[in-house]
Amino acid sequence: MLVSEYFSNLGNDYAQVVPLTVFVAVLCLCLIIGHLLEENRWVNESITAILTGCLAGAIILVLSKGKNSHILTFNEELFFIYLLPPIIFNAGFQVKKKHFFQNFLTIMLFGVVGVFISLIIITAGSWWLFPKLGFVGLTARDYLALGTIFSSTDTVCTLQVLHQDETPLLYSLVFGEGVVNDATTVVLFNTIQKLDVSRLDSRTILPVVGDFFYLFLTSTALGVVAGLVTAYVLKTLYFGRHSSVREISLMVLMAYFSYMLAELLQLSGILTVFFCGILMSHYAWHNVSESSRITTRHVFATMSFIAETFIFLYVGMDALDIEMWRVTKLSFGTSMGIYSTLILLILLGRAAFVFPLSTLSNYMNRKAERTPVITFKHQLIIWWAGLMRGAVSIALAFKQFTYSGVTSDPINATMITDTIIVVLFSTLVFGFLTKPLIRYLLPHQETIKISRRESVPPKEDLDVPLLSLEESVGTNMSRAKDSLSRLIESPVCIIHFYWRKFDDAYMRPIFGGPVSTPMDC
Repeated sequence: MLVSEYFSNLGNDYAQVVPLTVFVAVLCLCLIIGHLLEENRWVNESITAILTGCLAGAIILVLSKGKNSHILTFNEELFFIYLLPPIIFNAGFQVKKKHFFQNFLTIMLFGVVGVFISLIIITAGSWWLFPKLGFVGLTARDYLALGTIFSSTDTVCTLQVLHQDETPLLYSLVFGEGVVNDATTVVLFNTIQKLDVSRLDSRTILPVVGDFFYLFLTSTALGVVAGLVTAYVLKTLYFGRHSSVREISLMVLMAYFSYMLAELLQLSGILTVFFCGILMSHYAWHNVSESSRITTRHVFATMSFIAETFIFLYVGMDALDIEMWRVTKLSFGTSMGIYSTLILLILLGRAAFVFPLSTLSNYMNRKAERTPVITFKHQLIIWWAGLMRGAVSIALAFKQFTYSGVTSDPINATMITDTIIVVLFSTLVFGFLTKPLIRYLLPHQETIKISRRESVPPKEDLDVPLLSLEESVGTNMSRAKDSLSRLIESPVCIIHFYWRKFDDAYMRPIFGGPVSTPMDC
């Protein structure tokens, strides 16, 4: 190849290489700024990334003489395929499983039932109020998608303030709801795309609910299978004898494979990779070498951190997308009315399920001696934690209202700009106030005080079989009633105890991991 031809081809590649190089440089700058502001009372990583993105977008806008504000075009497929999997997998891999599953019923209430309640309020409210503001043109499917888009929460700001060891209840609830919420909203969004909106009645709604729970259960099962297969292969073949690189690579690739397989089967990749992460940390992590255990923790956390920062940085840049704003033809007053309406509906939708479902959770666990009460202060923090909107909302909005990140329809462009403004407002305003609010409600990061005496059911009660062939029918019936009564009074504790016994006896010998303490409920 001639030298002139080489430089000619190199020049053609600049159009693709330069924007990515600039974006990576801005990403590095964002990390440095975030480090310098680590001790700041008001600013966290998400806010730093968004503000850095806004500043970079403004500079690019000036240099391009008002033509463009970002150097990369948003692609929702890129987000769902490359950026979201490491974030969700790391969440499952790093989670403290004991606290997560002790509060599993409450987390499912917030993450599943709460999304349905929020969806109904946001959809109905926007359907009723938007025409009154002079904004028309959305279809029934658009309103339903809108309810789903703004029901997706982003709890990163709050989780950066809370600590697992100091506030285990709050952290597990906020963290668990955030992951389940993401999965629920994505599954609901995909289900709405298949919904026949021309006739909405009980006959069309019930199949949607059935389809949702089918996707939820099958996606979870696929993640569990992927995690168990990885653990069994690592335990049987013992890759660490020759290379720790291979065993780490296998964990990464199997996690990604489970996500892509779920998407290929039209299931929820988020749920699949989340439970795959939980199973890998519970079994597979114990089957690798000591160096690999340390490496995996840091590698997965690093990949997740970079992906999160990348997303928020782009959101900041995209806020100044001049082309999208030009397509929007609404007046300033109408636009402000739509922004205010969406923020108000988010506040109401969040409050409509956090406080009632917290009361319901406390009532359900009133006889459970080991389950802490969700106090009103905790409810306020949980409500506040879910007010921020983030990357999932942006991605779903682009998926609903654009084609490959581009739209020429004023209505669709308005919904994209509305979503970006809501994400920016909620992250910056609510995010700025998160640290002071939590420090005011929980001074000195107090450990949550459990209002009920923590105790474990007597071991002899748990070891007694439900039925015995050596005793009379009356004795067996009495014992069965007592066992059922204990299960109803403290279901999580009893189920957890028997699961640990089953896990130690059958699962860990096959898939790996140390034997747990039998009395740990």
